[in-house]
Amino acid sequence: MEKNLTNTAKLLAAALPYIKMYRGKYVVVKYGGNVMVEGGINTSFARDIVLMKLVGINPIVVHGGGPQIAEFLKKIGKDSRFVAGMRVTDDETMEIVEMVLGGLVNKELVNLININGGRAIGLTGKDGKLLTAKKFTLRSLESKLGDNIDLGRVGEIATVDTNLLQFLKNGDFVPVIAPIGLGDDNKSYNINADLVAGKIAEAVNADKLILMTNIEGIKDSNGNLISVADRTLMENLVKDNVISEGMIPKVNSALDAVENGVQRAHIIDGRVMHSLLLELFTDEGIGTLIE
Repeated sequence: MEKNLTNTAKLLAAALPYIKMYRGKYVVVKYGGNVMVEGGINTSFARDIVLMKLVGINPIVVHGGGPQIAEFLKKIGKDSRFVAGMRVTDDETMEIVEMVLGGLVNKELVNLININGGRAIGLTGKDGKLLTAKKFTLRSLESKLGDNIDLGRVGEIATVDTNLLQFLKNGDFVPVIAPIGLGDDNKSYNINADLVAGKIAEAVNADKLILMTNIEGIKDSNGNLISVADRTLMENLVKDNVISEGMIPKVNSALDAVENGVQRAHIIDGRVMHSLLLELFTDEGIGTLIE
């Protein structure tokens, strides 16, 4: 018993330098829909977010909800189709996306954080004009697919207005953001949550961007976990089809973030209990650091 208590005390003491490092800083966390469904650790995630806030870190949560959207589409007899990890979104699908992301998934996470001692506020990018969107166009890492693919109501970020985020920070709230934006055409757009997290991290000059997913991190062609990666390595893995589908937006988001002022970007396994704390407060960290 005494040995266990001593080990616990050592772990807490070891976390102190990291708490000092990140205190007062923004950390943007993307919590994936697959993790919510497969990991069964939503409560663990909520407690990590609450602890971060209590020690003076300013977490911003951006969430996905792909499996939940797919489930509702299936109920109405509609198939899900993806291109380069992006859901093809017609008008009918967009209605489901808004209902599931802005309602069901968002409020579930807000409630979990609140019942575990936090003060979370649920938002979509439409609230307070937080995110303005434009129609998504395929980028360099997807160029092998061509540039004439119409994904429908799929958007990318045009602007991020940080006024609302600053207001919530001053009020000691945790923003929980569904990745939906409003375009100049007054239409809602479905935006990949990884890309939203990255652009928000850039806008608030976050110290860290953490993308939580349902894999260990980025692996090489032999299946070995890559601890540290840069753009050249990532682009080669995409060309070789080692990175594909839903991992492409994650890689794009992380690479853009570190090139635009975010200090560190990580892709980590959200299925690991307290994976956020392991990444933030230990020497080893987990997953892949992209620099």
